[in-house]
Amino acid sequence: MAKYRGPSCRICRREGAKLFLKGERCFARGKCPVDKPVNPRNYPPGQHGLRRRFRISDYGVRLREKQKLRRTYGLLENQFRKYFRLAVRRKGVTGENLLQLLEMRLDNVAYRLGFVSARGTARQLVRHGFFTVNGRRVNVPSYQVKVGDVVATVEKGLRIEPIKYGLEYNSGKLLPEWLEFDPKKAEGRVVSLPTREQIPVPVDEHLVVEFYSRV
Repeated sequence: MAKYRGPSCRICRREGAKLFLKGERCFARGKCPVDKPVNPRNYPPGQHGLRRRFRISDYGVRLREKQKLRRTYGLLENQFRKYFRLAVRRKGVTGENLLQLLEMRLDNVAYRLGFVSARGTARQLVRHGFFTVNGRRVNVPSYQVKVGDVVATVEKGLRIEPIKYGLEYNSGKLLPEWLEFDPKKAEGRVVSLPTREQIPVPVDEHLVVEFYSRV
């Protein structure tokens, strides 16, 4: 399956925002090139990055918001378009529906529960069968978790370094209100669908809807 294999920090620089694609490294002082205390590279990548100071068109603004949201969740364009079509068919606000669908992906739920420190790591571990939903092993990162579902890691998952580190790194951190986590059982439960206020993604989803409405 096709996927981006280049540097994650290059994506953040292109979008002009921290997308937290590398987990704890994004929070470490001096490690992120976007906000380094000395010589920050907060401009687009490439040899002409520093000279890209032209005004962005309305289309460009909407494109960048769409790309920012798509890259935050690590999706290809065709995958992202499918989620948008599903969001349009649902009742309610299309932008919020889109964010809910993205948040309820199994890889994202595993990330939000604190099993790992980055969505990319969660996606890889889900594919390798390290997570279960209601006691059943699921190896599809895009699996849509439902309200009431219990997400846990398999027994051997607690012994691998990414999950051991993730649980230790996220210990004591506040969970989103739509999730519950039992550290003794190392399992989490989806309490409710997330509202827009409970989704900490710095994206204007209305611009994303406008982008696809004009295409």
